[in-house]
Amino acid sequence: MQLAQQSADAWLRQHDRETSAWHRHIWELAEPAWREYESCRWFVEKLRAHGFEVEEGSGAMPTAFCASWSNDAGAGPTLLSYAEYDAVPGNCQAATTSREPRNGLSAYAPGHTDPHSALGISTLAGVLATQQAMRDHGIGGRLLYTGEPAEKMQGSKVVHGLRGYYDDADAIISFHPFYMLPLCNTARWDTHCGAYYSRIYTFVCDEPQTWRRGDPTSPIPASHSAARAPGADAALATMYSLTKTTQDAMLPAVGGWSLSEAILTAGQATADNLPASIAQIQYSWRCTDLASADAVLEVLDANARSAAAATHTRLHERWVARNRPGIANHALAQVAWDQLQRVGPPAYDGEAIATAQEMQRALGMEPSPRPFLPETEQLIAPWDAEAALRRHLPADQRNWTSDDYVEMTWYAPTVRFYVARPTLAPVDGTSAYPAWVMNALGGIGATIDPMIRTASRVVAGTLLDLLTSPQTLERAKREHEERRAAAGDLQPLLPRDFTAPIDYRWPEYVTTARGSDWCIPDSTEPWSRPLDASTEPRTEKP
Repeated sequence: MQLAQQSADAWLRQHDRETSAWHRHIWELAEPAWREYESCRWFVEKLRAHGFEVEEGSGAMPTAFCASWSNDAGAGPTLLSYAEYDAVPGNCQAATTSREPRNGLSAYAPGHTDPHSALGISTLAGVLATQQAMRDHGIGGRLLYTGEPAEKMQGSKVVHGLRGYYDDADAIISFHPFYMLPLCNTARWDTHCGAYYSRIYTFVCDEPQTWRRGDPTSPIPASHSAARAPGADAALATMYSLTKTTQDAMLPAVGGWSLSEAILTAGQATADNLPASIAQIQYSWRCTDLASADAVLEVLDANARSAAAATHTRLHERWVARNRPGIANHALAQVAWDQLQRVGPPAYDGEAIATAQEMQRALGMEPSPRPFLPETEQLIAPWDAEAALRRHLPADQRNWTSDDYVEMTWYAPTVRFYVARPTLAPVDGTSAYPAWVMNALGGIGATIDPMIRTASRVVAGTLLDLLTSPQTLERAKREHEERRAAAGDLQPLLPRDFTAPIDYRWPEYVTTARGSDWCIPDSTEPWSRPLDASTEPRTEKP
């Protein structure tokens, strides 16, 4: 085992500059959810170049993939890790120490925030280092590596799960860059992420002439003044207002649940004397348990029906994501924690410190001698992080926040670990840092590479530990079965034939005679098809 880890570490050291360049490439692509075409293609080509068999478009998702490699040395377990690579519109930040968009783009174009670019490269490097160690030392087994698009909408893992892509996994390794204390340079212990629901409500007004009886004296049948329906924009405004009014009454104000909305389309630039024909709003909510998530859903659906009835529109509802709360696995968490202790936390050298200090100057601050948050260069044991986290939660609360790795926890034993991303420490007398600071630090090699080096070594070490320790893997499997049964053996919350909402008008990059930019494309969604002869508003179900 020790020799195999040394081989993996050596591979990572030899490819350090290369993996740094890989990350910067994905970071600069910064493609948004469901439109990560170039990012996905890059991963597919890189995996094939290293001998993996790759299925492109897995789960009928064009920017997803599933890669597999088996060592000829013999039988062994199947272990899975994954890449994420989606960016977020409105966060286009250059890898610089001042606030500015990437070259040639609007500040409202996408950018990496978490950053998923570093997540994907960290796990890829760890998997490739494991592959090399398996070859060097004759270790049998199979590596699975999936490409998971649209994570910020928690979109792909539920689909991959429904399609059976996780069924063969004996264990799953889930890594994420640190994003909140105390979960920094540690593994989750008991309190995993909770339920996440996301749903799009589309209001369509394509029969406005049936709103009221037209003026019989009008020279134009069903004249605008007599037959104009309130329209889709009125439906959206009604839905938005109703939900704001009822939000405080949906659930008690405990447990850290949240509800957010995004207006996808509104008005469609219709004429000033015609009703808007279409409007869409997406609601996403994070809850600690399914009962709470379903309670929010009930109110939202009622609000949508009321808005449609009041405005003479038909309603179409479609799921984006619907995830189960996660379940823990101490056996795997212990393995990842052992590897974190072996590797140690990220460390920032003089170049990284100088970069951070330059950012502080750009913000009008006095530079700090040690500008990074102290916790980013420290380890915290999973049980200690758990204890610190539980101080903020009700005693009976089992889950907190949300992330779609939770779906994986129902298919196989899963570990979720965190490594610190570069984060600046607060300075006395100043407010929080603006978002661009963290985004930029995630693109600058001197500041993000320490995280990638640490995370990739932990991924490789954890995989090799499980490949060479059948007893540990067996303990993890028994624990998984016990915890799944104790949690009620929940089945997936969406039907087996559920399809990802790739056909919606998500933002994407386009290239025209004016150059490269991002836009919202035309729609080809089911609700855009003509109605039949019915004159009554109605609700459509997917």
